[in-house]
Amino acid sequence: MARYLLLRLLWVMPVALGVASGVFFFIHLLPGDPIDLMLGEMAADANRVALREALHLDEPILKQYGRYMGLLIQGDLGQSFSMKQPVLTVILARYPATLQLSLAALVIALFLAIPLGLLAALRKGTGTDRGILLFSLVGVATPNFLLGPLLILFFSLKMDWLPVSGKAGFSSLVLPALTLGIGMSAILVRMTRSSVLSVIRKEFILTAQAKGIPTRWIIVRHLFRNALMPIITLVGLQFGALLTGSIITETLFSWPGLGRLTISAILSRDYPLVQGCVLVIALTYLMVSLLVDLMYAVVDPRVRYS
Repeated sequence: MARYLLLRLLWVMPVALGVASGVFFFIHLLPGDPIDLMLGEMAADANRVALREALHLDEPILKQYGRYMGLLIQGDLGQSFSMKQPVLTVILARYPATLQLSLAALVIALFLAIPLGLLAALRKGTGTDRGILLFSLVGVATPNFLLGPLLILFFSLKMDWLPVSGKAGFSSLVLPALTLGIGMSAILVRMTRSSVLSVIRKEFILTAQAKGIPTRWIIVRHLFRNALMPIITLVGLQFGALLTGSIITETLFSWPGLGRLTISAILSRDYPLVQGCVLVIALTYLMVSLLVDLMYAVVDPRVRYS
């Protein structure tokens, strides 16, 4: 296990450097000049030249790349053009909000998906099963940019129960978490149902039933546990996507997280901040993937890493 963990962590460095390099060159290909956005098009030429030199944007692209990679290797993500602060400081201030939203969405998704998926599998072919599959289909087909406004219209504007946007306590978390969680639960319902159905007719389940073991124990200790592996994989992938891809939801609800920060950095052509945000997003996904791999050994003792 220790050797496997060390090798996976060693792979993080080249992947991170590859992501950083790709984002660096891609962001410089986008149209728009950060100097124009910072000073305005009517600024004096002398001021524009001075700021361009101060930000090293007058240097050849390869020299800028070498400077950036040199700082990155030292753990320095650079200085934000627009916020005049270290990029790492800005990201660390926003990251907890994204983590909070993602964890809340994950809890909602698991609370909905696991019971519904189990119920659908245990009552396969019945009206209950078809109703749950219909919910899953509607959830998968409804994008966040449509579901979010629908929730706002009902819970905020019509019922006046929850705030429309912002981050001001638990009530502000409910709608964006529901928007992300419902979409995730729709996918997890299908995976849970499919995984349980693949296990339910296995010999050890039939043997447990023949021995007269109570149904609830069979479901919890034998059926669900052996169906967990593909569910864990999907949960890990989806949670990584929640942490790194909630841009639309954060923008829609004015949630001050990493996704909204990334959009703001792109619009302002804040090169260091865009590069830092994407790098943190990539590292987050890698760490979640590693955690999922390690959880396999916890769920199934037969799994061994070498």
